[in-house]
Amino acid sequence: MVTRLGAILTLAALASLFPASSFAETGGDILLIQETVIPMSIPSDNRLPWGFVEGNIQSHAADYPVVIQIYQGNSPVHFAQVQVSEDGHYEYRFRVLDVTDKQTTKIFEGDYTVKIFKVVHLDSDYLDYLVGQKNSGMFDIGIDVLRNYDL
Repeated sequence: MVTRLGAILTLAALASLFPASSFAETGGDILLIQETVIPMSIPSDNRLPWGFVEGNIQSHAADYPVVIQIYQGNSPVHFAQVQVSEDGHYEYRFRVLDVTDKQTTKIFEGDYTVKIFKVVHLDSDYLDYLVGQKNSGMFDIGIDVLRNYDL
């Protein structure tokens, strides 16, 4: 899993989803978009009808949905917005296989890239979490973010 984190990202595709004030300082906190990119592989012999994306967001920003984008190669395949619960959990289920009147339709098959965009508070708790993740080697966090906050 690869995570890219920028202090303030300008994403043209997402700009209409989030108010401009979300990329500014709000009462001492800074809101930013965190992008997670994960591979998804659906085998040709798949018999399960559903796929899902779920996670928990450390220091999530209330009232901002998670945006999920699925690509096959460079081609967009499926986009969705998912609400985040108060405890930071989100889950999105989507059809992978459909069976109607004994006719099977493969909606997803092969290799895909899933991009997950989350709005988070850049507060001290979240910075501690990021430093822990960076130190564990699990994520590649942009050096500019860590430099800006003297970490």
